[in-house]
Amino acid sequence: MVRIRRLILPVRKMLGGTLRKLFNFLPRERRFAVYRNFVDCDPAPDERLVLKIAETKEELEACFTLLHDAYVGSGFMKPHPSGMRVTIYHALPTTTTLCAKYDGQVVGTLSLIRESVLGFPLQRIFDLTAIREKKGNVAEVSALAVHKRFRRTGGSILFPLMKFMREYCTSFFDVRHLVIAVNPSHIQMYESLLFFQRLTQNVVENYDFVNGAPAVGATLDLRAAPEIFRKHYASKPPRRNLHAFFWQLEMPNIKMPARRFYTTNDPVLTPDLLDYFFNVRTSVFSELSDRKKCLLHTIYDLPAYRAVLPVIAEGEQDRSVRRRHRRFSVRCPARFSVVGADGKESKVALEIVQLSRYGFQAHALTAVPIDVWGEVTIQLGPAEVSRIQVSASRESNGGMYGFRLGEPDLIWRKFVNALYSGSTHADLENATRFMTDR
Repeated sequence: MVRIRRLILPVRKMLGGTLRKLFNFLPRERRFAVYRNFVDCDPAPDERLVLKIAETKEELEACFTLLHDAYVGSGFMKPHPSGMRVTIYHALPTTTTLCAKYDGQVVGTLSLIRESVLGFPLQRIFDLTAIREKKGNVAEVSALAVHKRFRRTGGSILFPLMKFMREYCTSFFDVRHLVIAVNPSHIQMYESLLFFQRLTQNVVENYDFVNGAPAVGATLDLRAAPEIFRKHYASKPPRRNLHAFFWQLEMPNIKMPARRFYTTNDPVLTPDLLDYFFNVRTSVFSELSDRKKCLLHTIYDLPAYRAVLPVIAEGEQDRSVRRRHRRFSVRCPARFSVVGADGKESKVALEIVQLSRYGFQAHALTAVPIDVWGEVTIQLGPAEVSRIQVSASRESNGGMYGFRLGEPDLIWRKFVNALYSGSTHADLENATRFMTDR
């Protein structure tokens, strides 16, 4: 994530070393109020600033290059020969990369990752149960960077980019809850200026997605946010009023995508673009585990994409999963929700009787569609609920179905790891050994 703390450089300049230490002893809300007094959001940005979806090869490459340089500079990744930071999540049609361009040059970027069979990056280390229990879709804000030329100019790029993100999420992306994983040194800025709430007070000391740096998870409810912003910003002058800036101001610099249909995603990656970024310039596809290669094929299940996707033998995933992973006998109630071709949602009650790392067998009293992805809600224990994208891969006698999982969430990982280690239910909170099958 970009160093949002640069937005309060005036505070740091104002405070000497001794005063800064005393400032840190102030109550949390007093400190946050001081930070908010130094917000600078221009309600009329220069017309040379354009905010749009990155959709061309040149725009995407500029975004990935900007991100690479920012992450290398912060120690969040090692330099890559391509000069770009590209992850498997950038390859998904449910991910949208936004960019800020100034005089035609990309100077800011962030990516919004909607849930897919690959899940979210941060679900490997943070529990999203409380958020999933609320209404509304979830998206992870990731890959945020601002060009160094604009990092010392307050929020001249960052705030318009975040306004674009907010409008896109609520008007186009059908997202209510944002989640982020940021370095602990940055989290107070997200809490004080943007009112993100921590997922947990604990800091994850080693987050492999950002080169082993520590991380803090946080979330923002976009439906509840306007009232919170109004309470803290409405009385401030225009350049410090983030409530008016985010929710009332019409900004002509923002160019929303033109859509023919009422869809919620804006996929821009053609087969040629996928090949260029994930095969030619980088080796992201070839470095995936066999399982993730299979999941990628389920996402791009079209002949036009087959030639650029990583090669994997048909049926190899199911055989390898059965061969490599132990199975455990359980009795867990679950509910499988799937949307049919007619757009109607159906729910099927399940009882899971056997599971492994990446699949389970369940009994169903009614028919379950085969090879159709949906969400399963599983009661793994009295207080442990897992929600994962799954699909039924086969049916056997007596209403028994085999299911394959998308990317497991933290609760599922804890549960299975506890089973592998012979732990009891009480040990689940400590069963946090994460798998390294990237």
